Amino acid sequence: MKLPQNVPLFRSFKFAPFALISLFLFTNVTGILFSHVLAPIANASSPGFESIPPDIPTSGDKNLDLIIYHAGEREGVDPRFIHAVIWQESKYDVTARSHAGAQGLMQLMPDTARRFGCTKPDDPADNIEAGTKYLGWLLKRFSGNVPLALAGYNADEGADDKYNGVPPYDETQVYVKRVAILRDRYLKALHPAALAAAGVQ
Repeated sequence: MKLPQNVPLFRSFKFAPFALISLFLFTNVTGILFSHVLAPIANASSPGFESIPPDIPTSGDKNLDLIIYHAGEREGVDPRFIHAVIWQESKYDVTARSHAGAQGLMQLMPDTARRFGCTKPDDPADNIEAGTKYLGWLLKRFSGNVPLALAGYNADEGADDKYNGVPPYDETQVYVKRVAILRDRYLKALHPAALAAAGVQ
């Protein structure tokens, strides 16, 4: 069928495929028709990014928080409890030393460090891993009794046995109260059922 000469519009149809291909190439190369509003934005997480539940306290150092969180998961110790102990022991000072010779974030005595596999007390991961193992061991030994576990951590578990309870040492008595108060404060954000499970009245 031959198009009438008086309808020039129809003749341009043969250029339509060429025009569409050209427009497609132009817009894809220049991106001129795709604004932030029109183009979808993919929010991909950074590789290796890990999040910690918002009700877990923070040291101010993301890497340190992850070490504490994972140590607690591995040893079955609430990370809030570990944070409370570290705050009382060293206030997150990796190089902390006591007059008695305790070292690092969790203030491990040399014998205790060796006993729980810590060979580098100044290394945060090594120190926290061993300190958390010790806390977990004490909690099991004293059937989940937090004051006795804390007293054992501060004064040695043998002192708990000797006095059949928290030893009457002033330092240990104050230590147990302060860490327990801090731990309970960290736990306040939890649901009542979780508080009951954690032994907080």
